Amino acid sequence: MSMKRVLISATAALALCSTPALAAEEVKIGVPSWTGAQAIAHLLGAVVEMRIGGTVEYVPGNNATIFQAMDQGKGDIDVHPDVWLPNQESFTKKYVDEAGTVTLSSNPYEGNQGFCVSQDFAKANDISDIADLGRPDVAALMDSDGDGKGEMWIGAPGWASANVNEVKVRDYGLLDFIEPIRAEESVKTARIKDSITKGEGYAFYCYKPHAVWFMFDVEMVSEPAFDPEKYVMFQPSDDADWYEKSTVASKDALKDVQIAWSNSLPERSPAIAEFFERFSLTADDVSGFAYEISGQGRDPAEVAREWVEANPERVDGWLGL
Repeated sequence: MSMKRVLISATAALALCSTPALAAEEVKIGVPSWTGAQAIAHLLGAVVEMRIGGTVEYVPGNNATIFQAMDQGKGDIDVHPDVWLPNQESFTKKYVDEAGTVTLSSNPYEGNQGFCVSQDFAKANDISDIADLGRPDVAALMDSDGDGKGEMWIGAPGWASANVNEVKVRDYGLLDFIEPIRAEESVKTARIKDSITKGEGYAFYCYKPHAVWFMFDVEMVSEPAFDPEKYVMFQPSDDADWYEKSTVASKDALKDVQIAWSNSLPERSPAIAEFFERFSLTADDVSGFAYEISGQGRDPAEVAREWVEANPERVDGWLGL
């Protein structure tokens, strides 16, 4: 064999050996603050690591930060694990519909939102409807700081749903009796437990799927049926005067919840992007994850890896096998 052919063969062999390293797929997964999103983020990551052989980085962030990073397409954040629509519609309109820089999954699960109280509190005080929270006797029982108003958790800072709920409290005529509170979800969970233990009143924004349905005996109060004419919501990203211009006096419509990813991802990590296209969950799946994490105090990564090992056929389907 000539020296030239030896050099060519050696070069080709080196290229083949180095190809896996060059082609290694990687993804940076955005991790919002709520438990369901954390669970799905780690499930996506577990499949990438365990079955695709890629590398994963988890990046905490709120909705605005994650969508902006996906829009930029530089790989700072590649995927949002839990997009609730129409709650986050201002972001999907901007980046999916208008800019065309983000792809929204076509495999959603169903979400339901409302306001909850403990079953004991509801039974003891004849609470079944959102209007009951505005009764002076009920509001007084929810007043833990003595300011004359009952507290109601409406969501965490940065949540689009918290903005909706703030408008709802006003438009349901509750502001004279109820103080809307924004705090991290862990604060709400601790307050639910404390209120039940002490027999106190407490109301809070709730949604399905969520671990709370496994953790406590709670129930969702009724609201006026969803009416698009009574549900005109502007988010801060739409208009600086969003609160004044919005009107929300009916229940939210049932939600579609899905993942979204940057349109730059398929070029950088095609196998991961194809997995995202096939990925789907049910509301029961997500409630189960959330309960293990929030209710049992388990590590999201451990729960996700355990689920992947226990459900090989589901994962095979996501991978097109």
